[in-house]
Amino acid sequence: MPTNSAPAKATRREWIGLAIIALPCLVYAMDLTVLNLALPAISAELDPSASQLLWIVDVYGFLVAGFLITMGTLGDRMGRRRLLLIGAAAFAAASVVAAFSRSAEMLIAMRALLGIAGATLAPSTMSLIRNMFHDEHERQFAIGVWIASFSVGGAIGPLVGGVLLQWFWWGAAFLAAVPVMVLLLVLGPKLLPEYRDPDAGRLDPVSMAQSLSAVLAAVYGLKRIAEYGADARGIVMLLAGVGLGVLFVRRQRHLAYPFLDVTLFQRPAFTAAIVAYALAGLSMMGVYIFMTQYLQLVLGLTPLQAGIATIPWSLSFTVGSLLAPRWARRWGARQVMVRGLLIAAAGFGITAAVMPPHGLWILIAGMLAMSIGMAPVFTVGNELIITTAPPERAGAASALSETSAELSGALGIAVLGSAGMLLFRLWLAPALPTGMDTVDSTRALSTLGGAMTVAGELGGPAGVLVADAARTSFTHAMRAIALFGAAMMLLASWMAARLMRDGEGAGHAVQVADEATGA
Repeated sequence: MPTNSAPAKATRREWIGLAIIALPCLVYAMDLTVLNLALPAISAELDPSASQLLWIVDVYGFLVAGFLITMGTLGDRMGRRRLLLIGAAAFAAASVVAAFSRSAEMLIAMRALLGIAGATLAPSTMSLIRNMFHDEHERQFAIGVWIASFSVGGAIGPLVGGVLLQWFWWGAAFLAAVPVMVLLLVLGPKLLPEYRDPDAGRLDPVSMAQSLSAVLAAVYGLKRIAEYGADARGIVMLLAGVGLGVLFVRRQRHLAYPFLDVTLFQRPAFTAAIVAYALAGLSMMGVYIFMTQYLQLVLGLTPLQAGIATIPWSLSFTVGSLLAPRWARRWGARQVMVRGLLIAAAGFGITAAVMPPHGLWILIAGMLAMSIGMAPVFTVGNELIITTAPPERAGAASALSETSAELSGALGIAVLGSAGMLLFRLWLAPALPTGMDTVDSTRALSTLGGAMTVAGELGGPAGVLVADAARTSFTHAMRAIALFGAAMMLLASWMAARLMRDGEGAGHAVQVADEATGA
C-alpha cells in the first residue's frame, strides 16, 4: 500500500558496511595499475616473452570487463553479498598464488582468475548500496564514496607498487590485497545485507557466452587497434564483438528473465545517465593518454614529477565525488548532471588552449575543471542508473554501467589515441628536414617517443628541428583531441537536459519501486 513516510535513515551499521565495501573497490582499481612498476622485476625472474608480458598486464582488465554483466546478473540471482564474499575469497587466494608464481604461464593464469574475481566486486558493492541506503541524499553520498574509492585506488596503485618494490620482491604487489579481502570476509556477513531476486529464473548459458564473448572480443579489438593502428586482426575482433553484442541484445528481448533488461533504455533518465557516463569515459581516457606523454616528452618532466602533476586530477575528482550529493540536494539531479558536463567541457576547452610557456599550469587547470565536472556525472549518474532500474535488477544495471565505462575507456584509447597520432603524423611530416633518412623519418612519425629518440641521434640543428617539430605537432594533436572531448561533453549535457526532467531523479524512482514492492 502506498505510503508517504520518509525513507529510513542509515545507521552506524550501514556506514561501517560502506567502508568495508569501499576497501575492496580500492584494491580492485589498484590492481589495474600496481603491476606497472613491477614489470622489470617480473621480466628478470620469470623471463616472459613479449606476448606473455602483454598478457600479464592486460588479461586482468580483459576478464573484468568480460564478466561484469554475467556477475551482475548472477548476483541478482544467487545473492549479492554471497557473490561478493565468494569473489573476495577467490581474489585473496589468487593473489597469494600470483605472488609466488614460478612461471609466466602461472602468473597469467592467476591474473585471469583475479580478473574474474574482480568482476564480482563492482556490481555487487554498487547494488548493495542500493539496498543499504534508502534516503536519496545518503545514497548519493555513499555512491560518491564508492566512486572515490576507485579513483583513489587507481591513483595510489603505482605509489603502493613503488613502496613495496623498494623493500620487498615483486610478489608483494599482489599480497597487498589479501588483508583487505580477509577483512571483507570476516565483517561482511555481519554488516552487509543479503538481497536476491526471489523471482529470478534460471541462468541462461547462451546469454552468458554471448555477453562474455562480445565484450572480450570488442575490448581486445580496441586495444589491438590502439597499439597497432588499423590492424586487420583488431578490426575483425572488434566487428565480431559488435556482431555478438547485437545477437546478445536480440536474445534478451525474448527471455523471461534477461541478462540485460533492454526496456531500461525506454526510461529517459537511465538512457541519459548511461550515455553521459560512456561519453565521459571515452573523452577522459582519450585525452589522458596524451596528457601523460605531454608532461614527460614535451615539458620534459621526470616520471615522478609527471605523477605529482596528475595528483590534482585525482584529488579534485575525489572531492567532486563527495560533494556531488550536496550539489544534487541543492539543484537536483538534472541540473547537477548538466552543469557538471558543462564544467567538464570547459576543462577540455582549457586543455585545448595549452601553449608555452605556461603549458603545465594551463594543463593542470584543465585537469581540475574536467575532474570536478565529471565527478557528478559518475556519482549522480550511477545513482540514477541503479535506482531507475527495479530493485531486483540493480546488480545487472550496475554491471551495465561498469561495462559501458570499460568499453568507452577502451574506445577512447583506441579511437581517439589513433586519431590523435594520425594528426601528429600529418603535422610532423611536412616539418621534418628534407633529405632525412627514410628509416629515421618512419621512426620519427611512429610516436612522439620515437621522434625524440631520432632527434637525439641526429644531434645538431637537424636534431633540434625534429624535436621542436615533434613537440609542436604532438601539442596540436592533444589540443584537437581535447576539443573533441569538449564537443562530447556538450552533446552529453544537451542529452541530459532533453531527456531528464526537473524533479525527476533517483529519489522518485526509489520511492516508486519501494511502494511497488511494499518496502
